[in-house]
Amino acid sequence: MQDSHKAFASGDQTVSVIIVNYNAGALLSSCVASALGQSAEIIIVDNASADFSTDAIVSSWPHIKIVKNSSNLGFATACNIGMRVATGSHFLFLNPDCVLAADAVQGMLEATDSAENVGMVGGLLVDKDGTEQGGGRRAVPTPWRSLVRATGLSRFADRWPRLFFDFHLHKQPLPAAPIEVEAISGACMLVRRHAMEKVGSWDEAYFLHCEDLDLSMRFRRMDWKVLFVPSARVVHEKGACSHHRPIFVEWHKHKGMLRFYRKFFRHQYPGVLMGLVAVGVWLRFGLVFTYYSSKHIGRKLGLVRD
Repeated sequence: MQDSHKAFASGDQTVSVIIVNYNAGALLSSCVASALGQSAEIIIVDNASADFSTDAIVSSWPHIKIVKNSSNLGFATACNIGMRVATGSHFLFLNPDCVLAADAVQGMLEATDSAENVGMVGGLLVDKDGTEQGGGRRAVPTPWRSLVRATGLSRFADRWPRLFFDFHLHKQPLPAAPIEVEAISGACMLVRRHAMEKVGSWDEAYFLHCEDLDLSMRFRRMDWKVLFVPSARVVHEKGACSHHRPIFVEWHKHKGMLRFYRKFFRHQYPGVLMGLVAVGVWLRFGLVFTYYSSKHIGRKLGLVRD
């Protein structure tokens, strides 16, 4: 990480919204509109979009900062670029397919500032119908937990919760107040600048997916709390910016999974188990690849409709 004074400008209890855009279309404008009255500044880092989605921003809100990359550098790298431009005391990393409720940022900011050791918080990610999505609050998918889920052993969680714990916390009742969790989603993540300076930048070795798990892990390892704020509602059109390249996205997702496992757990688990996890990850990718390839061929032949 660069020297903190050079990498981050100073701020005083203000929120800099950082949006990484890649062909988000009209969703980007909706996202920006929802964040306008809730932040000191909005920064869009565009990863070489081809849909002219930033043109509408320039036309409607010329004061918004836009950084245009000459190629798609990935989510983590783009977030780091946005931080170096930001001036706020807090960074809100927000996906362009998200729309914030009117009081969402204030709720997250209050939770972040509720204690000095709170480093990051996340909001309640919901579908358009209000159903909670997975990922907004979660436990870390350790190799064992992932194996439990993949083999269906998670169905025994009620009987032996510590052994067969399911890391998908959205299946649990929604808490009434902010609670500490192991990880939150990078789709909506409010981070204290000071904490980020201590922990370090996003790991740019991840291109897409799992970098938020990585950051959550590093925050907790340095004794910064991660909170989930159920009152901060965020409508998330999950996958809206990546549906046109599903195999590309899945490749980087599975590659990111392996990096995450090896980075944090290779010294905690036997080599045999880590090997099984790696085989499982690539077998899963093979199944996903086959599914999307078959769907693409079926579409070409007129056998499958979108």
